[in-house]
This record gives sequence, C-alpha cells and structure tokens, in this order.
Amino acid sequence: MTSLPIPGEGPEAAAAWVDRHLDALCEDRCAPSPLFRGGQRAADAALRRFDVRGYAARRNEVWPVARRAASRLSPYIRHGLLSLPRVWARVASGPARDRATFRDELLWQEYARHLYARLGRRLARPLRARVVERPSWAGEPWPREMACVGHALDALERDGWVVNQARMWLASHWTVRQQVPWRPGEERFFRHLLDGSRAANRLGWQWVVGTGTGRPYAFSRAQVERRAPGMCAGCSLRERCPIERAPAPGPSVGIDAAPALQRDPDLRRSAGPEAPLRRGAPTAVWITAESLGQDDPALSAHPDLPASFVFDRPLLARLQLSRKRLVFLVETLAELARARPLQLHLGDPAALL
Repeated sequence: MTSLPIPGEGPEAAAAWVDRHLDALCEDRCAPSPLFRGGQRAADAALRRFDVRGYAARRNEVWPVARRAASRLSPYIRHGLLSLPRVWARVASGPARDRATFRDELLWQEYARHLYARLGRRLARPLRARVVERPSWAGEPWPREMACVGHALDALERDGWVVNQARMWLASHWTVRQQVPWRPGEERFFRHLLDGSRAANRLGWQWVVGTGTGRPYAFSRAQVERRAPGMCAGCSLRERCPIERAPAPGPSVGIDAAPALQRDPDLRRSAGPEAPLRRGAPTAVWITAESLGQDDPALSAHPDLPASFVFDRPLLARLQLSRKRLVFLVETLAELARARPLQLHLGDPAALL
C-alpha cells in the first residue's frame, strides 16, 4: 500500500498529479474535460444553473448544442456529489410535464442501482433475450466519417459526456446494425464517460440493443434529421448514407430471465443495513468514487474524522480508464482535502480495510 500526497487544486494540478502517480493506469493522455470541473462547488453550481423548463420537449435534442435541455448533472450524481433526493427536490417548482419527465430519468438511475445491487456482474449478461452478434469483426464499428457518429465520438473522447440520445445512436449502430457484441462497446463508454457506471450505463446498453427487452432500438437517418437538424447536410456521406433506412430487426431469442429479476432472493444483502452497524469507535471514514459528496451519510456523521480513499491499483490496471475520468476524480478529492483531513493510498483496498 502506497501513501500518496494531496493534489493541488484545479484541473491542471489534478492532471499533473495523475501523470505522476497514476500514469501507468490510464488508457490515454487526453486533456481534462473542458465541460466539467470536479468537486462539490462545481456540482452545486451546476444544480443551481439547471432550469427544468422545456426539459420534456427538448431533452432528446442533440445538435446544435443550444437546442438541448439535458441537465449535465450525471457526472456529479455518479460520484455522490449530488444525491438523487436533492436533485429531485430541485425541480419541485418546475412545470408539471417537465418535472415529471426529468424525475422519470432520476427514477431510471434509482432502478438501475437497485437492479445492480441484486444482479451485480450478472448485469453484464443478457437479461431477457439474446441478439445476433458476429463472433469476430474487422474495422471500426463507429465510423467517424458519419457526421452523427463522429460528433458523438468527439464528445465521448473529448468531454467524457454524451447527450443521452446520441448514446442511444452509438449503441444501436454498434450492435443492432453492425452486429458487434455489445460488451466491448459498453466498456468503451465506461472508459471515457465521467458518469460511467456499471448500473445505469450497462442497463442502458441492454435496453438499446434489445437484450434487456427483446425489442432493439433501430437507429436511422430519420432520428438524426429530427434531433440534429442540419447535421446531415455537412456529412461527407449524405448522398450515400449508411443509415438511410432503419436496420432490419435481427432475430432475438428469449432466454430464461435470472430469477432475481422477478424476486430478490436476499433483500437484506442487496438493500443494505437499515441502521448503522456499530463495531467500536471509528477512526476514519472510507470513501469511494460514489461517496464523495458533502451529504454522504458517513462523512456527515463523522465530520472530524479523516477520510480515506484508495486508488484500487489492480482494478485500475484492468480498466485502463481515460485520463479525464481520473482527473475529474482527483480534482474532487483535492477539494475535499481542503474541507477535512484526507488520506490517499494506491494499492488493494482490502489490504487497508
């Protein structure tokens, strides 16, 4: 177990810290996300700026960017900087239709978390159906010369965030049209997305490609012209568009769903304790990438104790996340260290615990 120094504040200091201490654990050397700053202050500011008015009508708009109504709160929700109840309350005074539509998205996040708590790694396998997938493929499943795909890929790799409609386009093109196995595509999302999670994003892929429902989402030019008007006009393939028509639905085979989809066999385990488990006086608060916010129950209950965060070396070596994901995380930790004592480590969390 290696003890690490506290990073300086700001994205540049966080990037330099990542390069010095975590460089071998990153997939790339990309710049920090230009759209998102890590930390509680940035999360609070993003929530204050969000106006839910118009969300229902414009949440699926992709381009031009000014047409969008997406909240861009997901990176902060994923890291525990904004809790779902707090975001839920923020839109209480909004127009009824916009409020209901936005809260449906929060409920999706909550559902995904509960499902992941039940299934764990089982969520990486088809839930209700198997779809046609080629066992091998050559070339890039996401051809950048398609303007709609290239625009979404640029956002994924540069910003670490993609508007939800464009995520659906990418996932559908990868598996529904190209018939490439969905797991490598989901892993590529996970490496780059600041809000990357094994819960919501993995479930989202299952929904789009049809393994979660048996009904895949078919991506075609019609969606681009509707949600990104004018984008096709600048595409080099506009006269020979490879998505001119929706892909023919491939056969899907229903499978026996995991019993846990219907009933939780161990509710106590997946729901967690109903009250704090006390085994003596605590000496530190162990935090993870999901529990970095000021409202985290453990941090709030013990404001004077040092917090302890472990960069899981074996896990990070396997995942090879994009540098921008780690920069966002480190910037968040640097801010937390200004509010309370913080210990940083690199190694196996089990060894510390």
